[in-house]
Amino acid sequence: MFGAWGTPDHDESIRIIHRALDAGINFVDTADVYSAGESEEIVGKALAQIKREKIVLATKVHGAMGRDPNAQGNSRRWIIAECENSLRRLGTDYIDLYQIHRPSPDTDIDETLGALTDLVRSGKVRYIGSSTFPADDIVEAQWVAERRGRERFITEQPPYSILVRSIEADVLPRCQQFGMGVLSWSPLAGGWLSGAFGQGKDNTSRRSAMLPAHYDMTVPGNAQKLSAVTALYEVAEEAGLSLIQLALGFVLEHPAVTSPIIGPRTMEHLESQLPALELRLSRDILDRIDEIVPPGTNLNAGDIGWVPAGVADPSLRRRPL
Repeated sequence: MFGAWGTPDHDESIRIIHRALDAGINFVDTADVYSAGESEEIVGKALAQIKREKIVLATKVHGAMGRDPNAQGNSRRWIIAECENSLRRLGTDYIDLYQIHRPSPDTDIDETLGALTDLVRSGKVRYIGSSTFPADDIVEAQWVAERRGRERFITEQPPYSILVRSIEADVLPRCQQFGMGVLSWSPLAGGWLSGAFGQGKDNTSRRSAMLPAHYDMTVPGNAQKLSAVTALYEVAEEAGLSLIQLALGFVLEHPAVTSPIIGPRTMEHLESQLPALELRLSRDILDRIDEIVPPGTNLNAGDIGWVPAGVADPSLRRRPL
């Protein structure tokens, strides 16, 4: 993530992107909402210096872009308008993969798919995908696309790491069922598996101010994560790996995962993650990981990435007085 939310130095961000491309990475993912459009602008500057056709460029739409209540969500009006904005910021005339960043219960999925279909047929978008959709929404989107003659989501971008495994129970099997690629985000669990957490460490993150529930050690789920990280260090050390390599290798081992998305803020971060590209974990190591964090488990329930309205809003679970 580049810009105010990640690496504020544009030139350094561009160097990081170019180093990743030189290392063989050919997929670049961003979103309109990252640093309020600044991240897309940085990616555009970086891609302007290389052959565009060599890169699979992905971005996302949904998040609020300012105070205008209509400048957000999954409506036709906003998707069409924001695609034009993203194209301008990215400095390109087409997006390879345009993704819906989160579900929107207030918007019929047929309206969303209809707008995306028009963008594909106009040549401004090549493919479409979803991000952080629960399994039932993934299935509904596939059914609607088939029955209404719409373009279908060909990828899903869910949170997935050793510490956040709930999608193994439903999302990943559904993606396999429908032949969807999986581009998992946060394979280092928001920094928990980066080496910054563990016994004798500060156990904090630069994201703590923005996402306190994910790092507050008084939250039981976070205390469980810290215990798990301590145990995972031992597994990594015995295998001759860094914790980062263990974390990325774990995600790469799932047959449903097409590619994990890394988010280095510095060149050092990038260089520490590149060795995992050729890594394979043994069955013994994977079994030990399963013992520490059981399959299908999220140690902190709040790490899921998106909470359905029926869970987040108590009024939807209670009859009026």
